[in-house]
Order: sequence, then structure tokens, then C-alpha cells
Amino acid sequence: MTVSWISVIAGLLLTLFPLSKGSVRFNTVADDQGAIRKILDAQQAAWNEGNVDAFLEGYWHSSDLTFSGSGGTARGWDGVLARYKKNYPDRATMGQLDFSDLEFHFLGKDAALVLGHWHLARAQGDIGGVFSLVWQRFPEGWRIIHDHTSAVEKAK
Repeated sequence: MTVSWISVIAGLLLTLFPLSKGSVRFNTVADDQGAIRKILDAQQAAWNEGNVDAFLEGYWHSSDLTFSGSGGTARGWDGVLARYKKNYPDRATMGQLDFSDLEFHFLGKDAALVLGHWHLARAQGDIGGVFSLVWQRFPEGWRIIHDHTSAVEKAK
């Protein structure tokens, strides 16, 4: 008799509060990978339009943001923006950006590491290298909290 009451109560609760896909959202790795990839695609498009400010929208707008490269570590969103604008002062220097060979490693439900290659096609000579991006999920979405980018010379 106890089991039948539990069944009735459970049925009533499910009728009143259904667990449909529309009412409850569970993120999957594929959803998160797609969200991060969408940001990277937007960054690539912004770069290729010569818009460094829009490129940086994928980064955490915080004084705790860090970027490490051959010139050392830039700290804070303003510091990272200044670094990009100093190193890429015009369209010719920026060239055409392409990201490739992306690898996604989720470190929990709100953190990810993305590895990949970058390439700039430029009239003055192409350059490229590798990057590792640490991502964190915020209420507004995924953002890069640390970027380590290195130029790599092509093997001769």
C-alpha cells in the first residue's frame, strides 16, 4: 500500500512539474565546445576585419585576465588590449588570421583548456604558432581568462 501512494505522489509531481527538454537545460560537452568555437569564429572574423576591440570580446573583461607570450605577461583586460594594439598597429601587420587544429579539454563544468594553432597570412611574411587558452564559464558565457600564445618558426 505504501508503494502505491509513492507512485501516486510521484505521478502527481511529474504532472505538475514535467521534466521536459524545454524546461530544464543540461549543457553537454558538445554544447560547450560549440559555444567556445562560436567565440573563436567571431574572434577570427573580427581580427580579419581589423577590429582588435571586437576580437577582445572573447576575453574576460577583468583586471585578472592574463596573456603570456614571448614579450612576457600582460595583465588585465586593458593591458592585453594595449599589447595587441602595440604589436598589431595596422591591417597590414594584422594580416588574415586562421585558427586550426583545435583540441578541447574540459576541466569541469565551468572550465576548459583549448589548444590550437594560429596563422597570420601577411604581405610582409606569414607568421604562426601555437596557443593554449584557459576558458571559464561566466553568467554571460564562456570567456578566455588566460592566453599563452607563442610564435613557432617553420622547420627549414
